[in-house]
Amino acid sequence: MKHSGLACLVVGLSFAAPSVHAAEKEEAAPALRSSEAKLKAGGGVSAAHGAKQAPVASTDDEQVMVRGRRASTVASSATKTDTPLVDTAQSVTVITRNEMDVRGVLSLNQAVRYAAGITQDQRGSTATRYDMFALRGFSVPTFLDGLKLQASPTGYATAQTDTSRLDRIEILKGPASALYGQSSPGGLVALSSKLPTEARSYGGVAATGGSFDLYRVDADVGGWATDNGMVRYRIYGTANGSHSQLTKTGSRRFSISPAFTFGGDGPTTLTLLGNYQYDPTNASYGSVPRVGSLVSAPYGKLPRDFYDGDTGYEQFKRKQGAITYIFTHHFDKDWSFTSRGRYDDVSTAYQSVYSLGTYASPTELERGTFGTNERMHNLAFDNQFRGHVNTGPVHHTLMAGFDYQQSTASELARSGSAPTLNVLNPVYGVAITTPGVYANYDTHQQQYGVYAQDELRIGSLYLTGSLRNDWYTAQQNEYIGGSATDQSASQITFRASGLYHFKFGLSPYISYSTSFQPQSGIVSDNGGLSTRQANPSLGKQLEGGVKYQIPGTPVLLTAAGFHIEQTNVLVSVPNTAYSTESGKVHSDGFEFEAHVDVYKNLMVVAAFSSQSVHDDSTGKPLVQSGKGNASLFAFYTMPSGPVKGLGFGGGLRYSAKVYGGTVASGDVTVPSYVVFDGSLRYDLSQLSPSLKGWSAAASVRNLFDKNYVASCYTEWCWYGERRNAQATIGYSW
Repeated sequence: MKHSGLACLVVGLSFAAPSVHAAEKEEAAPALRSSEAKLKAGGGVSAAHGAKQAPVASTDDEQVMVRGRRASTVASSATKTDTPLVDTAQSVTVITRNEMDVRGVLSLNQAVRYAAGITQDQRGSTATRYDMFALRGFSVPTFLDGLKLQASPTGYATAQTDTSRLDRIEILKGPASALYGQSSPGGLVALSSKLPTEARSYGGVAATGGSFDLYRVDADVGGWATDNGMVRYRIYGTANGSHSQLTKTGSRRFSISPAFTFGGDGPTTLTLLGNYQYDPTNASYGSVPRVGSLVSAPYGKLPRDFYDGDTGYEQFKRKQGAITYIFTHHFDKDWSFTSRGRYDDVSTAYQSVYSLGTYASPTELERGTFGTNERMHNLAFDNQFRGHVNTGPVHHTLMAGFDYQQSTASELARSGSAPTLNVLNPVYGVAITTPGVYANYDTHQQQYGVYAQDELRIGSLYLTGSLRNDWYTAQQNEYIGGSATDQSASQITFRASGLYHFKFGLSPYISYSTSFQPQSGIVSDNGGLSTRQANPSLGKQLEGGVKYQIPGTPVLLTAAGFHIEQTNVLVSVPNTAYSTESGKVHSDGFEFEAHVDVYKNLMVVAAFSSQSVHDDSTGKPLVQSGKGNASLFAFYTMPSGPVKGLGFGGGLRYSAKVYGGTVASGDVTVPSYVVFDGSLRYDLSQLSPSLKGWSAAASVRNLFDKNYVASCYTEWCWYGERRNAQATIGYSW
């Protein structure tokens, strides 16, 4: 194929995002310690503007600041305050901008692959228009800058964040409703946008090419808009596209995000962030049949570029726009108020021909058609007061907040049949009958929440308590059947934890947390005599573990064991139109992670997890939940010598077997697999001072081009990513 030669060529070349060089300068900056330092930013899940200062784990009074970027050993998703991970009594994985650049990450799916507890690529490498993975066995929501990215009821009008926009990613593991409201028992993923920093002028431009005709142009420019720095700006954008792994399909994207911060380093700041993204096309949502991929058919197995759709009918267009504000006011050195809000608009037009996963004859694949026009309007706000008080020997970090979410969605959906496809001699461009409308509805959802938290410190003992009450309402109008449904629920959730930090860097901890998730369905408690709308499912987790950070270094080791229970899960009653809330799912496991970013020119990311996710109602694992994963990635930059400035490294990813559901012939099990990745980069200024700011690097995923099935859902399966290499030349200042 025409991309194969390019793939082999760019393995030996280089890829680097435009901010890599700048990131190295920022993260290599010496730590600034001061007993008078204070937090300047708004906390929560977001990256705050300006320099953030967070307590050093090994001292009582000193604080550390990384210029324009938080240290990799500090996170805010677990407590909505910047807290050292070694003092956080819950599992959190941090993926820094530097790590994403080194690995050549282009999507959230790719970013999370090296985290413990992840069941990766639930739609393989083909259906990349959505980020689909599981955490501790459960699908999890995504938050951007502290606010939830709300999904439509069917999930088609769902925003996808281009990772070039992100400064960092935090993966919070386990229930988190005590601070965030409705959420998954598995946890959440917190994304932080690039925002204006304190630097007077900075930026970068990069051009990328790679396998499958990949092209990217990325730019990131920022600095002071006024002489005194009271107004700061940052504008970044991307134009990119490629063919996909499937024959005759591809993706294109255009995205721009301007941001402005008013107030400089003063006590009152306001940041405004906009984003517009247009995906005129985004590959395919197709699959391969289980018979012919996971297991051999009479004709053998299908190639990895097999396309089950029809190019003349395939369509996917997504437009998403958002405006965000982050307001922070410091009353004094102890008390502050932060308010953040976002309005976003997402619309999707999608239609495709897809495989039913079954055959009409030994080589004729049965197919159907589906299409939807869906649009969402979302509002989200979070407001919080935070302060510090002392009561005798106890230091309190107090927080009280109120948040609100609103979502309105409408959908017109169509479904029908399509001609069969000969898998050995596929013919595309055939006549497709326009499918009939089967759904036409609109929904309106609201959530109000009030919460409070107290982080207590007594010497080296850290205790945290969080309490929250949520009120949730939803209405849906279905216009074809003329039906309307209403749902309302109220739920109290909480979290309690304790951690002891020994002076030599060891921190054992234990935590208990709860969650809730609204669910749609008709329920009967008396055998069908009466029915009602379903109550939310409930989650709870007991987690215990130990963390160790070598004092004065970014070397962090964590180990944790957990037990999660999800109750009130809907279980359908055969031959009826209702369910019962008798289902129960539990997830038990152990995780280990090691992170070094960066110490003595070395970056290391290592992870291991073993888990068992069981659905009591079926007696089997949750569909598409894995048994665990393991990974190791290391990258070293030569500090001196004739190849000074050369960075090289690689990694391996192991995914344990995954349960794919049950079919007539028995259970579907996706086998374990191992793939390897590689990275190179070079600071071109080492060749000549005139090349200062220029960099080049390369990354490749699935280095040895392993052929494997990544995931299955009953009769539908998805191949894993083929060898995929990319190369970039970048300039930054």
